[in-house]
Amino acid sequence: MRNKNRLFRLMRIFSGMLLIAATGTSGLAEISDAPRVLSIRERAAVINGITDMRLERLLPGIMRETGFDMWIILCNEDDYDPVFKSMKPYDTWCPIVQILVLYDRGPDKGVERLNVSRSDMRGLFEDAWDHRAWDNEKKESQWDALARIVQERDPQKIAVNQAEDIWAADSLSVTLKDKLVRTIGPGYASRLASAEKPATLWFETLLDEELALYEGVVSLARFILAETFSNRMITPGVTTLEDLKYSHLQLISDLGIEPFAWPWFRIRWRDPEILAKYGMDDTTIRHGDLLQMDAGISYLRYYTDHSEWGYVLRPGETDIPDGFKQVMSEANRLQDIFCGEFKEGLTGNEILANILRTAKERGVPEPKIYSHAIGYFLHEPGPLIGLPWEQKDTGGRGEVRLVPNSTFTAELSVTAPVPGYEERTLRLALEQMVAFTRKGTYFMAGRQKTYHLIK
Repeated sequence: MRNKNRLFRLMRIFSGMLLIAATGTSGLAEISDAPRVLSIRERAAVINGITDMRLERLLPGIMRETGFDMWIILCNEDDYDPVFKSMKPYDTWCPIVQILVLYDRGPDKGVERLNVSRSDMRGLFEDAWDHRAWDNEKKESQWDALARIVQERDPQKIAVNQAEDIWAADSLSVTLKDKLVRTIGPGYASRLASAEKPATLWFETLLDEELALYEGVVSLARFILAETFSNRMITPGVTTLEDLKYSHLQLISDLGIEPFAWPWFRIRWRDPEILAKYGMDDTTIRHGDLLQMDAGISYLRYYTDHSEWGYVLRPGETDIPDGFKQVMSEANRLQDIFCGEFKEGLTGNEILANILRTAKERGVPEPKIYSHAIGYFLHEPGPLIGLPWEQKDTGGRGEVRLVPNSTFTAELSVTAPVPGYEERTLRLALEQMVAFTRKGTYFMAGRQKTYHLIK
């Protein structure tokens, strides 16, 4: 960080977020008050500070590892390139054409970061009015400035965001690509190459400070899940699945954050007599129902994604029947195997094969894996580990290799008979957040081992 006082302020904010994480691992359903959500000013300080640290500490190694000495990122107003979106300040407006130029000056000087646009990059990049990127007072056009920058630096390999497999590295439009080629000329245009590798590493690699911050975000998400599967939102015999969905979304909105996407809620198990009485299309939540949700949030630029389960107690019950607990235990066993097979350098397809082989050797009933990297986007660059419809080879995304300090959903399922209901099977699908570091793989803010109980 360039400003030590700014760093100290950020670390105090990190400490506040860590209190959320510490609370979140010890029984979120028992918390009566929501964890503190940062103010907009605090969010700007955290996001801009983290972005500065990432640009200083991650970017040089990523460019050198992938063999690029320049990275040109172009996009339009209100149609941000994913990489651009992750590098821009939180508190700025970016109108018209956006051009960022990243140039590696070597190990001793680091990566030069130029903003060839009129956006205020808050010190993260050298801005136009600093006259180092684009001296528009001399009537130099934006594209003339880009041509000059490229010619002066004479890069040997230039990354641009076009890619075959990784969507987050594939946002350069045809029009902007044509303009870029005309601007830099055929000689430099012949040096353009896909930014798929640097973009993938940029997104999937997090700083240690980010993992600590992200843990707080995940704890907040799990608090919201626990509040959703509680009597504060569910009245058996009255509340419908649609009611629950909108109550969940309203809680997120009231906290001042955003949902990850559009959540869904399902009744996964219902007593036959209730089905006979109310019919297959009944969506009112009733006693004895087993519920599943898939939901998450977007906060401080990080996404969460969870699938958890709740049970509506019948009159006189104090806990869910033991048979359902046994199926949950099998899913937890599969989670343990999942984490144990994460090893640096393996591809997503290799990890998938290893998890399934070990699970079958250990007798896990009908294991299925469909995990994805997560962080700055919901389905992010990083190893894809299975799909619901593909348990062997997920193509190019499955060939991405695992790197330390990356985050995933442990998204998986088991299918087993429910003891006490031997004629019926239950497919229990869990999705929990995990982080992989060189010290091992761990669940962020805990995981679900018991069902949320609704009276």
